[in-house]
Amino acid sequence: MFAPHTGRFLLPVLVLLLVLSGLVGIGYLPRSLEFALILAIGYGYWAFFAAFFRDPERTSGSGIVAPADGRVVAIERDDEEVRLAIFMNVTDVHVNRFPIAGRVERIETSGEGFRPAYVPDARHNLQRRYTLSTSLGTVEVIQMTGLIARRLVSFVGVGAARSKGDRLGMIVLGSRVDLILPSASVRIRVHVGDRVRAGVTTVAEERS
Repeated sequence: MFAPHTGRFLLPVLVLLLVLSGLVGIGYLPRSLEFALILAIGYGYWAFFAAFFRDPERTSGSGIVAPADGRVVAIERDDEEVRLAIFMNVTDVHVNRFPIAGRVERIETSGEGFRPAYVPDARHNLQRRYTLSTSLGTVEVIQMTGLIARRLVSFVGVGAARSKGDRLGMIVLGSRVDLILPSASVRIRVHVGDRVRAGVTTVAEERS
């Protein structure tokens, strides 16, 4: 399964490549090394983007789950909140998910620049912040651009109510997603360096 709205681009390109291959096979197009190389490059690009835009179905984990696939690169706490930063490699699934059931209260775009997503200053990059009203209180999910990733995609709008693990959006070609939780209400269950899966890995639990 592909991420929402991406199949309409991937499937026609695949059909075109198959038709061209068929025309070569029956002799309507030249069976030359140059044309074979063009087709090979075309299939290679298609395979790369098909893998990048994959969107497997997942069963939600317990507690508060990761909003993105990737590696935990920072955990920062203060008296008010705890920030969990996840860096997504280009090979990770790039669909972001709701870490907890909630309603979207605000979506704000801010910041500027395209610093590497794994450096501390990346929090000032162009970003999209989703403010969620949840059973814990206010929870925020922040999509950040990176050096290569420069397109933020939203699958929801203000007022949308979704369950834990539902699709929130995606970032094209890698980057970082931060999860901000009320520090007094949760216990963090992951460490810097851990790999997590969106909608599946438990990153925090509500304090009893």
